Amino acid sequence: MITKRNKNVARKKRHAHVRRTITGTPERPRLNVFRSSKHIYAQLIDDVNGVTLASASTLDSEVAADATKTDAAKLVGELVAKRAIENGHKVVVFDRGGYIYHGRVATLAQAAREAGLQF
Repeated sequence: MITKRNKNVARKKRHAHVRRTITGTPERPRLNVFRSSKHIYAQLIDDVNGVTLASASTLDSEVAADATKTDAAKLVGELVAKRAIENGHKVVVFDRGGYIYHGRVATLAQAAREAGLQF
């Protein structure tokens, strides 16, 4: 009997493979994206020191609760970019977390770029 492959297991495998090559430094932190069925989270991570430098999610009060998932992802991208620039981080490495660069992940990335982050 062939069992159905779990999408999240495959995503974690892709993410682990990419994480072997992508690391965030204090000068160029990693912009990590996590997407659940209801929310989306983004954080700037310095992997050398193991510190989160800035973060934003749809759970933040600045993000409209009645926005669609894609609109909320755009707001999260703008918010994390604003917080990153306030902390002095303009150049980052984008880590899509094993997700396809499409939909909410792509919208978040484009909004962060438009708000001033470079990657």
